[in-house]
Amino acid sequence: MRLAAIALTFNPFITTSPSPTQTQTKYSFPPLKLVTRENQELSWNHLTLSNSDKLAKNWMEYQGINNWQGLLDPLDDILRTEILRYGQFVEAAYRSFDFDASSPTFGSCKFSKNSLLTRACIRETGYKPTKNLRATCGIQLPGWVDRGPSWVSTRSSWIGYVAVCQDKEEIARLGRRDVVIAFRGTATCLEWLENLRATLTDVGGLGGGGAMVESGFLSLYTSGNATCPSLQQMVREEIGRVIEMYGDEPLSLTITGHSLGAALAILAAYDINSTFNNAPPVTVMSFGGPRVGNQSFRCQLEKSGTKILRIVNSDDLITKVPGFVIDNNETAVNTAGLPSWVQRRVEDAQLVYADVGQELRLSSKECPHLSKGGVAACHELGTYLELVNGFVSSNCPFRATASRVLC
Repeated sequence: MRLAAIALTFNPFITTSPSPTQTQTKYSFPPLKLVTRENQELSWNHLTLSNSDKLAKNWMEYQGINNWQGLLDPLDDILRTEILRYGQFVEAAYRSFDFDASSPTFGSCKFSKNSLLTRACIRETGYKPTKNLRATCGIQLPGWVDRGPSWVSTRSSWIGYVAVCQDKEEIARLGRRDVVIAFRGTATCLEWLENLRATLTDVGGLGGGGAMVESGFLSLYTSGNATCPSLQQMVREEIGRVIEMYGDEPLSLTITGHSLGAALAILAAYDINSTFNNAPPVTVMSFGGPRVGNQSFRCQLEKSGTKILRIVNSDDLITKVPGFVIDNNETAVNTAGLPSWVQRRVEDAQLVYADVGQELRLSSKECPHLSKGGVAACHELGTYLELVNGFVSSNCPFRATASRVLC
């Protein structure tokens, strides 16, 4: 049976608690209480950002120039806050998406571009959305599908946005002007079908050198139609505009996403570094992402200087698919216990993947109030951000003082 990169799309919620050592600035997020499908109440506390000049002086280190060496175990407090801050941009993408399959606007953004962050309850970030992004399914389906209900027939859907830091105080705090691209996870029927196309395919126009990526992810990134350009085209046009406008000042590009969005974030980062010779430092911070490509793809990412921090929950099945991974010696497929003929079939079927970038590995089992959650709960964005909030080190997986958010 072919392994698939399946992305769950329950509405994600986040919770963070400020560190007692941090100094509050005006960029804090308002408390928010919401109800899940299980009628559990979640609270969204203030995320307090540091006024320390350490981030401004060392921003390239926090963007991964040294592969986050010495910052992950134990988890640096400033890096923790940065991960949570970028996670809230992904949360805004989920909150802005119209999930109502009975609505004529299903698959679109519920809010105008200018009000997106405010209406999604992400206030006072210092960022301004500059571009809405859409992804299009490239699967050829029978004509009757297009005549079906919107939850079946929607081919192009709002998938995220680009936002540029415009506030002078926030630029000073960050040490540069930051550009964010945020992607949500799977939400439509056709996106699910693309996820199931787990075999590897050549990246084609995105590069070369034997690099291959998951067929469905590449299709969603590169497909367009007469009414909607491809996600690739939209990303290239907007990043080109941003580089032209701000390229003469310190600039960073941070791409973040959850689940399917994490895979698209990696493809977008690879594409940007392959397209623009003058690209700013490109960093990916992904949450609960599936595997994306093969070993050659990983090598091409490393050669381009793309920095990737994957936040992984050991109990999340989505991070273990699709396919099989390259073993640590980079020569053998990690199919321990399988006959050699099975290993050959796996290779022939283009299902040999390689994990990319650096990994921050967490575990729901280490969190007292998440340890009894089911498979779906392990994948939710809210679970990831709560685990980041509570993680200290491999010797202390979850701090006792971390606030509980599931009430």
